[in-house]
Amino acid sequence: MLDRLTPPTVAAEETFGDRADIRLYPAEAAAIAQAVPTRRREFSTVRACARSALTRIGVAPAPIVPGHRGAPGWPPGVVGSMTHCAGYRACAVALDRDVTAIGIDAEPALPLPDGVLTAVALPAELSAVAELAREVPGIAWDRLLFSAKEAVYKAWFPLTGAPLDFSEAVVEFDPAARTFAARLLVPGPVTSSGRLTGFTGRWLQSRGLVLSTVVVVPVQPVAAA
Repeated sequence: MLDRLTPPTVAAEETFGDRADIRLYPAEAAAIAQAVPTRRREFSTVRACARSALTRIGVAPAPIVPGHRGAPGWPPGVVGSMTHCAGYRACAVALDRDVTAIGIDAEPALPLPDGVLTAVALPAELSAVAELAREVPGIAWDRLLFSAKEAVYKAWFPLTGAPLDFSEAVVEFDPAARTFAARLLVPGPVTSSGRLTGFTGRWLQSRGLVLSTVVVVPVQPVAAA
């Protein structure tokens, strides 16, 4: 599913079940030494996805150790993102010369628990989700909003090293194109292409999951006439 939402410059790998034969690097094993078995399995399997994806972009497998706020520590020259939820593990990576940032997030295609939507959504988003639920039924719009905001955060954080609150970006969905746009309500990160004012992404719902992706690519200079 993930490769349907990412450009050719991104290598995406996913799996719908955990593997028992994955060997972690010592630094990775140390990072989850005290974790419960479920956490160890998802941690290991998503790193197996990452190693496969790294190989596809010509980068040797390497330890991927959680850093500040749990963000994956990618090899030099690589940007990427991981996600895992019940029954799904995935990773997307690219060379930083091709892609500035990546954010991916998967969630079960189920309604959010009581109270969560009002905690993560702005008033305009609450209205939009209610309208989408009436006009395009069958999509877990509240969960998709949560997923899109998570994907935005995962693209934002490596560029800033700072948190981004749910209230600091407003997301709008295009149900026909299966895209979304997140407008930042705070100053955005400065990249080689200038300061970002928002992020764009793609989404889908399939196999009992909602999946959101954000891929920030450098803006190519326009050649002089």
